[in-house]
Amino acid sequence: MIRIVFLDRDTLSPETVVRAPGFPHELIIHDRTSADQVAERIKDADIVITNKAPVRADALASASRLKLIAVSATGTDIIDLAAAKANGISVCNIRNYAKHTVPEHTFALLLALRRSIIPYRQSVLDGRWQEAAQFCFFDHPISDLGASTLGIIGHGTLGQSVGRIAEAFGMTVLVAGRRGSDELKPGQTAFDEVMRRADAITLHCPLNAETRGIIGAREFALMEKKPLIINTGRGGLVDELALELALDKGQIAGAGFDVTDGEPPATGSPMMRIASRDNVILTPHVAWASREAIQTLADQLIDNIELFVAGTPRHLVG
Repeated sequence: MIRIVFLDRDTLSPETVVRAPGFPHELIIHDRTSADQVAERIKDADIVITNKAPVRADALASASRLKLIAVSATGTDIIDLAAAKANGISVCNIRNYAKHTVPEHTFALLLALRRSIIPYRQSVLDGRWQEAAQFCFFDHPISDLGASTLGIIGHGTLGQSVGRIAEAFGMTVLVAGRRGSDELKPGQTAFDEVMRRADAITLHCPLNAETRGIIGAREFALMEKKPLIINTGRGGLVDELALELALDKGQIAGAGFDVTDGEPPATGSPMMRIASRDNVILTPHVAWASREAIQTLADQLIDNIELFVAGTPRHLVG
């Protein structure tokens, strides 16, 4: 009997249906699992499902039966991939499930910030419209997306989808090359040039040693057009202290973030300090979480497990 342990079922919405795999199994479900509980909970598992519960080398060392870690997300930075490989453990992830939901959330943030939607709503609730005594008022800046320039960092499925939507809005799209590299692939623009030319910059790259802090004090200093910064990728891609300082100095026009470096963010963290500003929108890592996307993810998760058990694995990582 194959033993499957799901470490953090609460990371999927309650309405999401996670079907039972079509082979004999024992399924143990935990609503959530802290880092110090992982080793004990996976020690007798054949397959582990995790979304955000970290599976590190110390936990893997005692998991002698473990054959597969099925990540119920695309990002695999919560897994020690080197340790998994050394222990003969396969890792698979979810792919292309968020091709609508994340780009749509990206543009929800962009549009809300460019058009000051939230400040105007608050002004209406505060009675400002009545005070204006005319059909409209102009308390907050409004700018079009059309004819502006969008810089995209990370041009996989999500970055490409964002680019297509941007072009439909009439935006010029610049795809950033690798930071610090003079070698550009066809269609790419040098990273520093993107920083200088973009009216908005959006991040869609994975978080790893190369990309951590990919936008920091140096990059903010390059931003001649005071762009909006949109991050629906991973917390840690942007140096949050540098982001706060860039807002204070007027180096950027605003920020729309769905992720933070450490989630949930601490009460006194830079992201929470800036969250109430008119030119900042912080959402709680829900860009991926449309009903349709989460159900697609759950279906693909079980498909991945069934295919692995059948000897035809897919979406392997590392």
